[in-house]
Amino acid sequence: MSKEELKKVSDSKEVKTIKKGEPLFEEGEKLNGVYCVRNGVSKLSKLSANGKDQIVKLASTGELLGQRSVIAEEFSNLSAHAVSDMEVCYVPKEHILNSLKQNPDFTVEILRHMAHDLKEADDVIVNMSQKNVKQRMAEAFLYLKDYFGEDAEGYLVLTLSREDIANVVGTATESAIRIISEFKKKGWLRISGKRIGILEEKALRDLVEGF
Repeated sequence: MSKEELKKVSDSKEVKTIKKGEPLFEEGEKLNGVYCVRNGVSKLSKLSANGKDQIVKLASTGELLGQRSVIAEEFSNLSAHAVSDMEVCYVPKEHILNSLKQNPDFTVEILRHMAHDLKEADDVIVNMSQKNVKQRMAEAFLYLKDYFGEDAEGYLVLTLSREDIANVVGTATESAIRIISEFKKKGWLRISGKRIGILEEKALRDLVEGF
């Protein structure tokens, strides 16, 4: 974008604070703008036919939410809820659509961004079909460490509920709790309340790779 275009978008944006657990938008909702995450983390999920949420992505600082529905002028295919306190910038769709029509470079970047999202979705599908639940659990903990880091005490910075962990992996909450307990007994994880720390990263990576 040119400086003038960026200024127009910046002047139009509204900064919103979203508390942990609150929705940014719900599945089936008509979106009138795009959200950009300034800080915090949101879970993007889809409700399955049996009424269970499947978390398809965790979105953090710098990521866009709702752009696909706005550009396609469709109802949202996913729900977005804060898993930590968040600050987001909300940009009305008129400014996004006008920039798409007038700025080919911006359009190409949006297409690249959406293509990357599709690639991530493909990877999720492959993981769900080719890896068992324990492998997917191990991969989820490694992902949380790689992308969100650890605190000073060695626990994962992003604390997800056991239900959210199950929904990321695509299993029942009871199964997730049982596998976490098994990993703890093996000395791979340590647990303090809801907090989880990785003790044996190599063991988790070997499990993911099928060793």
